[in-house]
Amino acid sequence: MAKDPKPVDPEKMSRRAQFVETYRMARRSDPRLGVWLIGSFLVGAVVGFAVFWFLPGEGVLGTILSIVCALLLGSLLAMIVFGRRAQRAAYAQMEGQPGAAAAALRTLRRGWKSEPVIAFNKQQDVVHRVVGPPGIVLVGEGNPHRLRGLMTAERRKHERVATDTPIHEVVCGNGEGEVPLPKLVKHLQKLGRRVKPAEMTDILNRLKALDANRSNIPLPKGPVPTSMKGMRQNMRGR
Repeated sequence: MAKDPKPVDPEKMSRRAQFVETYRMARRSDPRLGVWLIGSFLVGAVVGFAVFWFLPGEGVLGTILSIVCALLLGSLLAMIVFGRRAQRAAYAQMEGQPGAAAAALRTLRRGWKSEPVIAFNKQQDVVHRVVGPPGIVLVGEGNPHRLRGLMTAERRKHERVATDTPIHEVVCGNGEGEVPLPKLVKHLQKLGRRVKPAEMTDILNRLKALDANRSNIPLPKGPVPTSMKGMRQNMRGR
């Protein structure tokens, strides 16, 4: 009996393989994704062709420029639609799964450092940490009542080693005062800029001493899309 192939690290995939894997992942939650991509390409192509067709210019050169512009604008619009719908599909698959918030935090761009599961309890309520322009952000995932004490304890620990650094607390969820998973990354990015890039190195070094006393606990397992990182690179055009 043949063994199931091992999952491939998205970073080791080619750009084409990442795109195909992301499309397959997104299509499971969005069966009409192909229709949206074709429609957006056609709309962009028609607009692009019309723009150059009515500009001054005749003959073969004008026709060639119109076709090239149609293909470029159609492809650009299709990629924008693909990125948005693929992101929505990924969040839909992650919603309610253990480790979903940690997977979403990995999509943060440069200038952010995320550390999953820095604290936990027996009920699998966990606290993740992000260091970025706003300072230190503690992200809770699980039951909000049980998380209250867990996050308070973590805040005190971090205040002892990073006294001058702003510390924020965010609970990921759909309840009152919580941040829904699809809006988590944007919420963090809107917390402002309180820490300069040069200061992040000092903050991370201070946190190493705090993390050295923690036991290594694996992220709770769940059907979190493995192509999330590849999807992020596709959306950013990298």
